[in-house]
Amino acid sequence: FVRYFPESDSGKLISDFDYSTMDLNDSTSLAELMSRYVSTETGFGVPKDGWRICLAHEFKEKRKPFQARDVSLSNMIEHVSLGVRYLRWWYRKTQVEKKAPFIDMFRALPLRQIYGAPLGGIGGGSITRGWRGDFCRWQLNPGMYHYKTVIANQFTVCLCRGGQTVYQQVLSMDRPPTLQGWNWGYCGEYAFYHALYPRAWTVYHLPGQNVTLTCRQVSPVIPHDYKDSSLPVAVFVWDIENKNDYALDISIMFTMINGSGHKDDKSGGHWNEPFHLEKDGESVSGVLLHHQTPVNPYTLCIAAREKVIHQTAFSPKGTCSALWSDLMTDGRLDSPKDSSPPTQKGEEVAAALAVSCSVPANNHNSVEFSLAWDMPKITFGSRERIYVRYTRYYGTKGDAAPYLSHYALTHYSKWEESIDEWQRPILQDGSLPAWYKSALFNELYFVVDGGTVWVELPEDADISGGLRPEDGGLPAQPDVVKEYGRFAYLEGQEYRMYNTYDVHFYASFALIMLWPKLALSVQYDIAGSVVQHDPTERLNLMNGRYSPVKTRGVVPHDIGDPDDEPWVRANAYLIHDTADWKDLNLKFVLQVYRDYYLTQDEQYLKDMWPICQTVMEVELKFDKDGDGLIENSGYADQTYDGWKVTGPSAYCGGLWLASVCMMCKMARVLKCESVYQRYRDILERGRAAFDKLLWNGKYYNYDSSGQSLSNSVMSDQCAGQWFLRASGLGEDDYQAFPKEKICSALKSVFDLNVMSFAGGQMGAVNGMRPEGVPDRSSVQSDEVWVGVVYGLAATMIHEGMIEEGMHTAEGCYRAVWERMGMAFQTPEAYCEKGIYRSLAYMRPLSIWAIQLALNNRPNHNKTTDKDVGQG
Repeated sequence: FVRYFPESDSGKLISDFDYSTMDLNDSTSLAELMSRYVSTETGFGVPKDGWRICLAHEFKEKRKPFQARDVSLSNMIEHVSLGVRYLRWWYRKTQVEKKAPFIDMFRALPLRQIYGAPLGGIGGGSITRGWRGDFCRWQLNPGMYHYKTVIANQFTVCLCRGGQTVYQQVLSMDRPPTLQGWNWGYCGEYAFYHALYPRAWTVYHLPGQNVTLTCRQVSPVIPHDYKDSSLPVAVFVWDIENKNDYALDISIMFTMINGSGHKDDKSGGHWNEPFHLEKDGESVSGVLLHHQTPVNPYTLCIAAREKVIHQTAFSPKGTCSALWSDLMTDGRLDSPKDSSPPTQKGEEVAAALAVSCSVPANNHNSVEFSLAWDMPKITFGSRERIYVRYTRYYGTKGDAAPYLSHYALTHYSKWEESIDEWQRPILQDGSLPAWYKSALFNELYFVVDGGTVWVELPEDADISGGLRPEDGGLPAQPDVVKEYGRFAYLEGQEYRMYNTYDVHFYASFALIMLWPKLALSVQYDIAGSVVQHDPTERLNLMNGRYSPVKTRGVVPHDIGDPDDEPWVRANAYLIHDTADWKDLNLKFVLQVYRDYYLTQDEQYLKDMWPICQTVMEVELKFDKDGDGLIENSGYADQTYDGWKVTGPSAYCGGLWLASVCMMCKMARVLKCESVYQRYRDILERGRAAFDKLLWNGKYYNYDSSGQSLSNSVMSDQCAGQWFLRASGLGEDDYQAFPKEKICSALKSVFDLNVMSFAGGQMGAVNGMRPEGVPDRSSVQSDEVWVGVVYGLAATMIHEGMIEEGMHTAEGCYRAVWERMGMAFQTPEAYCEKGIYRSLAYMRPLSIWAIQLALNNRPNHNKTTDKDVGQG
């Protein structure tokens, strides 16, 4: 593989990296995850692409969360005042207001290498079932997490031959101190987990029984589907293979506690009741678990379509041997018809559901379960109740669980058809490596498990910020928002801020490509907030100054905290003055045109145009010397903590030029010639100034301040070009950067930030010195930001550097999913050794930008696995 870089030292053909030694389908790491699997069973219908791990696997690498002691002495001294201010704020928030801080620096999540694909649709909460089968992460109240493995929530198998039970086993490796009347300790060497989101498979070979069970979990996460994708349901399909020469009667029992392992499980007043629902010729039976908390009460529901034998209630304490014996007697459970009495304070109640089927000799059969939860109204810290999206179809009374279960069990096969149709072209593209297919789909977990809330727009809501279209504002209820609702997701499970806009800039590729109406809805919400002004003075924790909560004409950092007031008050003021986030305005403009380019929604572009002009006028105030290039001041975004930037920088300066370029394009589309000419002039002056101030012959300097570290190599220096390419621009009249300089800069980033860091096997470090050592001058400059790396990889691919881009992205996937054990909790950042920061983060959704770049390859003819073998 060779490439010509006109701006390189030699100006000749360069081949610094031997791609013949890099196997894009390398399966070494995957083999390690499966090395302890002793069975030869492959399961029923399990795909070959995805993330696979033996249930007995133990990750060798153990990492710790970033803490104060990991800060260098120089940075610690510089941030002493910040630490004092944060401590005061943290104390008031937790001890006085009795709320959870949106960033808790004293209680970082420890790494638990256990998580699997979350259950449920988008925006109505989620329940995570770990790769070992445990129900271990709960987000029934959107945005608020409870990390608790509920040991009573299990699947149990019972094998009967000739009316006699011959084998009964909880399908869990645990050996808990409770429920000791059950047969625990399943041998994990005989099972593996396989995830290809939104589905996952667990294959259990039953030692000595010649029986293999494959549990397939299905959630309704379907691109361009805005009804079923909102449903808080999941289905478990158990495929049973009997490889004996005699028939077996096999029962699967599903047990679940009324609650989530939270202390309110013992608050009293919870109760269970059986139900049976026949609709459209299909009958479903199960148990409703009513959880009666004062705020946000909900109903869990476990159900099945087959003839169900259910235990309405049992107490999940002590040995619980009666339930075990009941099942063992004949593979069935007693079925009391009455509801259980409400629990007393201190008591817990659980439910059990058993489904049986006959499996002929050397044959196959299946049974199905559903899990649903109905929490129609959510109450945030403001105590304002909001209706969740699925209530548009199932009502707001809290009685929807039976109907959700019925719908799930009778429609999941259609969901799978849609999922197959969506995933098949990528999975069958033989030019794509296996790791990438796993990463692309599995990183989508965050769309559901990112504290996501998707709600109906109240009839009296006004999202315009008070400025109407005739005055350069928005309609009170734009059609997209009225029809598709409001959507928000967290920056991260530990950084609990909704729609953090600088991070959404990266993650938004997943939404605009798969659920574009939700991406547009977010943009309308942000646009409405631009015109708002809140003069209330609040203390900025970062700089210690008081400033207005929200400045008119400035894009907000976020839209609030789920424990406070989403869509009412942002948290940005706690970290930065809004004037320090100038790049948010630029990111708004860049997303507006990209979204129009990908959707061709003309009304959207017309609505956003006056808002774009407003935010760009604010930006132009920072063009101090009239050279067409804005200047940074203070802590601008993507300038790592502890590094103050003065003058133009590669990152913000590049975003500015790309924004100006897009303003030119939008003006032409909307036939605003005078606006076009104005921004054309700014673009010409800005391009010249950008090159003069920042280009050093090989790459763009970090900033133009002239400090000793200004010539550090920033991995994300070409972000502006990335968005131009993603929007069909970057050439001819809409070129902001010379192609040869972009290619040279990306080559420098690949050589230094990627290949000279961690042996080239961990992605791209944020900052690198020209001499080939990480820049350790700030808290974040020597981190790898996974979402930024995926964006960098997409940029490389847009410029034709496909091998470099894929190798760069592969390093992050291998590190996070195969070595660090961070599956379904991809962090914001990690260092070369020992440390990670902010588990389960929004930005890695930017991997979908890679897919967009791959889709845009010129003359790209997809090949299939029949043409090219997969590793």
